[in-house]
Amino acid sequence: MFSLNDTTIRDSFVNASRKELSDLTLPAGFAEIDWAKLDYLGWNDPKRPRRAYVVVPVGDVAVGVLLRRADTKPASRAQCSWCQDVQLPNDVVFFSARRAGAAGRNGDTVGTLVCSEFECSRNVRKPPAMAYIGFDVEAARLDRIASLQTRAATFVDDIRATA
Repeated sequence: MFSLNDTTIRDSFVNASRKELSDLTLPAGFAEIDWAKLDYLGWNDPKRPRRAYVVVPVGDVAVGVLLRRADTKPASRAQCSWCQDVQLPNDVVFFSARRAGAAGRNGDTVGTLVCSEFECSRNVRKPPAMAYIGFDVEAARLDRIASLQTRAATFVDDIRATA
């Protein structure tokens, strides 16, 4: 992922009002982020427990999406829709997002199950278990990274499709 600053992040949001953007709190440790290890930037708002943000590179453009966290966790252990890690060390929660433009103002939303603390980039970089003799662990890891990038970009494209 390419490096971002406060202005770039605020300008990237496609489904947030000016008020919501003015209330945006950057993630803790923002200045120390290792951008090379991220496929997207995601964080929960420390001041608003039900609000979260993701900024996803789509091509060479950053697209930001304001998310709403569900009040309850899924009934059973769920799989993250983005990293699809089957040995998750963390919880998965349901996030919804208003669509961009008129559709969002009319109440249209899109939802997804994502790691509660947005650990997907770390999860897909862990070497997968050896599936069979001759299994190429590094190729599988690179495939997981590419799949995460595609799924995250597809989600934000769906949000902005009506804009």
